[in-house]
Amino acid sequence: MGSMHEDELTPEEARLDHWQMLRFLALNAAFGAVLGLGVAVALILLDLGGLQTHLRRVSNPALPVIMIAGPLALTFAAAVTGSAIMLMPYRKKKQR
Repeated sequence: MGSMHEDELTPEEARLDHWQMLRFLALNAAFGAVLGLGVAVALILLDLGGLQTHLRRVSNPALPVIMIAGPLALTFAAAVTGSAIMLMPYRKKKQR
């Protein structure tokens, strides 16, 4: 009852493991956000759908740019983080 199984971690190991996982997920989220911002910049610079042309005519283009780049960054961050969660090496850690 009180014995630890082979795959159980000590509290210190579990704490370290949680911080490693959080760093891993934060790095993936940041990468996804940067990727989303890159896509937004590419959409504007390549003038897809006349986007850059429309932005040049607006008196204050900051709001439309934020409304394009923000959701793209969040969507890409969520997608990359979700794929990172699915690919996390749980079993590999237990086999060490």
